[in-house]
Amino acid sequence: MSEFRIHHDVNELLSLLHVRGGDGAEGYIDLLQKHRTPYVTTTVSAHSAKVKLAEFSKTPEDFLRKYEELKSKNVRNLDPLVYLLSKLCEDKEMLQFLQQNAKERSESSANTTSTTTTSYSLPQTSSKMSMQELDELRKKLGNVTASSNAPLPAEVTRKMLRDKHNKKNPTQPNPVFPNWVYDRPALLGDFITSPTPPGDPAVAIGTMPLAAQEQALVEDLLFVLVGVDGRDITAQPVLGRQNRSFIVDSTLDMSVKELVNRILPVASYYSTITRFIEEKSSFEYGQVNHALTAAMRTLMKEYLILVTQLEHLQRQGLLSLQKLWFYIQPTMRTMEILASIASSVDKGECMGGSTLSLLHDRTFNYTGDSQAQELCLYLTKAASVPYFEILEKWIYRGIIKDPYSEFMVEEHELQKEKIQEDYNDKYWDQRYTIVQHRIPSFLQKMADKILSTGKYLNVVRECGRDVTCPDAKEVLYTLKERAYVEQIEKSYNYASKVLLAFLMEEKELVSRLRSIKHYFLMDKGDFFVHFMDLTEEELKKPVDDIVPPRLEALLELALRMSTANTDPFKDDLKIDLMPHDVITQLLRVLAIETKQEKAIINADPADAALSGLEAFSFDYIVKWPLSLIINRKALTRYQMLFRHMFYCKHVERLLCNVWISNKDFKQYPLRSPKWFAAAFALRQRMLNFVQNIQYYMMFEVMEPTWHVMENNLKTASNIDDVLCHHTSFLDNCLKDCMLTNPELLRIFSKLMLVCVKFTNCMQRFIQSMRLSLEQGTMDGPPAQGEDAEEAERKRATTKFLAEHVDAHQSDVGFEASLSKFDSNFSMLLLDLLDKLSIYSTNDCEHSMISIIYRLDFNGFYTERLERMAIERSQKAAA
Repeated sequence: MSEFRIHHDVNELLSLLHVRGGDGAEGYIDLLQKHRTPYVTTTVSAHSAKVKLAEFSKTPEDFLRKYEELKSKNVRNLDPLVYLLSKLCEDKEMLQFLQQNAKERSESSANTTSTTTTSYSLPQTSSKMSMQELDELRKKLGNVTASSNAPLPAEVTRKMLRDKHNKKNPTQPNPVFPNWVYDRPALLGDFITSPTPPGDPAVAIGTMPLAAQEQALVEDLLFVLVGVDGRDITAQPVLGRQNRSFIVDSTLDMSVKELVNRILPVASYYSTITRFIEEKSSFEYGQVNHALTAAMRTLMKEYLILVTQLEHLQRQGLLSLQKLWFYIQPTMRTMEILASIASSVDKGECMGGSTLSLLHDRTFNYTGDSQAQELCLYLTKAASVPYFEILEKWIYRGIIKDPYSEFMVEEHELQKEKIQEDYNDKYWDQRYTIVQHRIPSFLQKMADKILSTGKYLNVVRECGRDVTCPDAKEVLYTLKERAYVEQIEKSYNYASKVLLAFLMEEKELVSRLRSIKHYFLMDKGDFFVHFMDLTEEELKKPVDDIVPPRLEALLELALRMSTANTDPFKDDLKIDLMPHDVITQLLRVLAIETKQEKAIINADPADAALSGLEAFSFDYIVKWPLSLIINRKALTRYQMLFRHMFYCKHVERLLCNVWISNKDFKQYPLRSPKWFAAAFALRQRMLNFVQNIQYYMMFEVMEPTWHVMENNLKTASNIDDVLCHHTSFLDNCLKDCMLTNPELLRIFSKLMLVCVKFTNCMQRFIQSMRLSLEQGTMDGPPAQGEDAEEAERKRATTKFLAEHVDAHQSDVGFEASLSKFDSNFSMLLLDLLDKLSIYSTNDCEHSMISIIYRLDFNGFYTERLERMAIERSQKAAA
């Protein structure tokens, strides 16, 4: 079970139990993942669990009856559920909590009902209800009760199944038998029960001699055994799925009556089987049930031949009641098994794979009874033929031809052209899905491989190439599962090989991934220098003022002017302007299915004046079938990594520009540059931080992880492995770049913001200082005829302004601002290093500790970090 499925189930359970507070679902999920063990149901464990629950139950008969009913319906995972419930019964603390929880929920629901329901009162009538009205009311109530408990009529069930099929396949409507097939009961092989009981015979059979009674009953029994009422033995009407019962003349001699009652179950079995055959042979119940009824019909022919032979003996006067019992006994066991299977399929409303599961389980349950097992094996083989035909088309050609929705793999209408907008891998994960109740139990272990095999071949077919497995052989049901398991394995290996070769060689998947790496992971340095130089002014504008075609043109120019020009896939790179900045996007993603999700989604947009640089991202055009691997979800992860690194590169360029401005300004003779030295030192610390973070992300996270993925792709045996390795690469990069931890992400974004504000402040200060200096020299150098006195005056003015500019800036609070920047940056950096130290120790994220070693290479922050750790431990102890 995947982590997402566990998360969903835990949330559902907490919602059902109305559990609030605590650590939420996350705490329970961690416990489940650490302590879960695979559970394999055995007959012994299931039986002991059932006995334990029956003992615990207040009404064990009802529990056992319900268990047998669900078992007869072939309900999946029934035994694991019973085992879980038996374990819960042993935990007294858990039972006490559940009882208290149930009591609280019932009280809350009662309060809700009392406040929301409206009370009704019967109208006062002046006259009493007549007996006729009372009888009519009683009949209506009886009909309602009977209809709520009785199964739906066969006509209604057939119509529902037909409508369901026609809705799914409107171009291929279900064939329908004409109405006269159902309207003429004489065409059926079952009893025709008349609404009026037959009249009393002229002579009661009990008054006849014993020999005459026996001869009369032999004739009656031969009629009853083929679904026709006799004179002294008549069939009772059946309701729903009841077994047929019979009325025998009460005046019959007791010894004869006892022998008759032994034979009558065969007639009841015959009635059950005949009704099942007539109903389930309709098209609406699917090909598997149709094949099963055809096999049963063949067996019933042998039974009817036996009855015909007995009739021939009876006409010759050679058949007594004892002989009839002797001849019918070998058939009784066969009829009993057939009737039992028919009842189970009917009760469970089984179709397709569920019918085969029931037959397979019956075949194994009769181990030790060779005759019964051989009979069930015959039925299972016959019923599995149409199912295996669908299976063969799927695993050998990647085609589903399942007109009656019986196969384990279900196809959904999804368009591969929309995969570029798909953020949830819908096409690959939801175009073809497994339907659990349609999986035959003997194919349960191979279900995932069967699904993958057809999906692989289907992808190649979607690309216009006809593929057929060269090892295609007919798949036949057998008790030795290895026979068809080997066929499925062979077809799976072939499909994996074909699709993998198609994507790797013909579609150049690895080259595509390298191309994406060039741009999204920024390993083409000269391209990004050109691009950022060209787009610097454009990206400073608000996002609404940016003209995308202009950015596209600048991107094209940067691609042609750099080494990226040699990339054959460079034309697939596009510009994308996002609606949020990268931090907001990441926090929204991380808040999914958490307590903060609603607050973050409903928060007022803080990026109303989003700049082009904050909204900027790359996009990439990926066509089918590469879009299965490089899907929208993967591209979104690439975009988040790119935006994060691109913004870091932007902050680095801002700090470098400040450095350049400072270099230019050194030519001016300043008298007291104390604050200037502090500003230079802070700028250098910021630059050191940003450059080391970039170095860590690019050379200690992305490059090694990319190298691991490339090696894994060389050894991948199927596309699911490729998907897994690619997803793992992106997840590891996001995690190690601190993009999956909201706390680290917030601290890092604040650090970047401090750096940006510092550069803006420094640029404003340097600009104002430059303007002040230029005002003293705005007249330029002395003219050719200018006297020496005027030139000396200009030089004196320039010297005076240069000597007093620092005092002027100090007056406006520059030193205070600088001190504030320094303290904020130092505090946030220490907080980041402290949190990194905690996560690297507690969560075993050892890669993150490299940041600490790089930023604290000379032990400058070590003492403060140790002091913070001591304070934290003291608080925890207190």
